[in-house]
Amino acid sequence: MTKVYISDKVFEKANFKNEHLAKGEYENCEFRHLDYSNTDFSEIRFSDCVFVSCNLSMINLSKTAFYNVKFKDSKMLGLHFDICNNIGLSFSFENCQLNHSTFYKTKISKTIFSNTQLKDVDFTNCDLLGALFEHCDLLGATFDNTNIEKADLRTSFNYSIHPERNRIKKAKFSISSIAGLLDQYDIEIENTY
Repeated sequence: MTKVYISDKVFEKANFKNEHLAKGEYENCEFRHLDYSNTDFSEIRFSDCVFVSCNLSMINLSKTAFYNVKFKDSKMLGLHFDICNNIGLSFSFENCQLNHSTFYKTKISKTIFSNTQLKDVDFTNCDLLGALFEHCDLLGATFDNTNIEKADLRTSFNYSIHPERNRIKKAKFSISSIAGLLDQYDIEIENTY
């Protein structure tokens, strides 16, 4: 099978549901208002691409490479970033739904998650050094043996992070969400102002 190289192209308003995107490399491309749910992105390389208002739920990410890719206003449920090509893996998420996805053992330091739903996401053994979680819902997200040193979670909520089972040195949290660091101790925290 011949692999394609596509650069500086806009893909827009089509429905590729259950169809494959051509294998190859996509550089500086935009994908807008597309439904790629349940499609195969395996072994595709995306560099400096943007996905806007796309449905990428349940896509196959086996050996997929993401280099400086931005996802915005997109639905991305049940994705397995743990099977991506981990070399140079870098992306950001803004106003996305990433519920039920997994980042198990990924190295994604300094990743930006902004206004994103991260419910029931698995961050086990993940390197999130210096990551930014801005206004994110982390209800049911799993942090176990996760490096969140220097990460910023001050505006995020519904997280539960066990300080003894994760690396949290110099991470930033807000006083209003501090219960997310203490809930495993079964103590009561009251606001006495």
